[in-house]
Amino acid sequence: MSSSLSIIVPVLNEAGCICAQLAALAPLRARGVEVVVVDGGSDDDTVALCVDRADTVLVSPRGRARQMNAGAARARGDQLLFLHADTLLPAGGDSTIAHALRHAHWGRFDVRIAGRARMLPVVAVLINLRSRWTGIATGDQALFVRRASFDQAGGFPDQPLLEDVALSRRLRAMSRPACLHGRVTTSGRRWDRQGVWRTILLMWQLRWRYWCGTPPDVLARKYL
Repeated sequence: MSSSLSIIVPVLNEAGCICAQLAALAPLRARGVEVVVVDGGSDDDTVALCVDRADTVLVSPRGRARQMNAGAARARGDQLLFLHADTLLPAGGDSTIAHALRHAHWGRFDVRIAGRARMLPVVAVLINLRSRWTGIATGDQALFVRRASFDQAGGFPDQPLLEDVALSRRLRAMSRPACLHGRVTTSGRRWDRQGVWRTILLMWQLRWRYWCGTPPDVLARKYL
């Protein structure tokens, strides 16, 4: 029995990059992949730019977890891919996902970070290695999952930060993730804007405090 893939893209004021993202997904749509865009209340042209470039455009309460859950609820596929608006899949990513989900409940891609800082390739390698070691995926790595497993895990928890880590923990109890060597390319705009070392320090601090039990609402105020 064949499986169908739905790609869920949460957006908020992404008029600057969403056209390139959806253009890159057009060949997948031609192969029958569904693209669902979920807007969290943009005040730019994001929604208008998506209307003719996606199968479904939704508006939901703001928050990446809420938006992705809303997209999953509307999506028709029995395989779900959660893709950030500034992250591009490798060629043939849909076929790779279909093959991976025959053997695992969920998975993610390796990541490449596109930006000006010379350290970004090293950062990407370390992120990919950490993910293989811990069995935890980040949203920038394009997390994908069987719908049945996503539903069993309860979807993304309703929290403003690290929802990808929380869902990874739940899914890891079902199987180790399929860690694909094909690389998605994600924007390094935060790294370029805030600096590589400052961003590394912030990310590790947030993760450490989260593991120690600090509520995500508290951490989100430091992240934003």
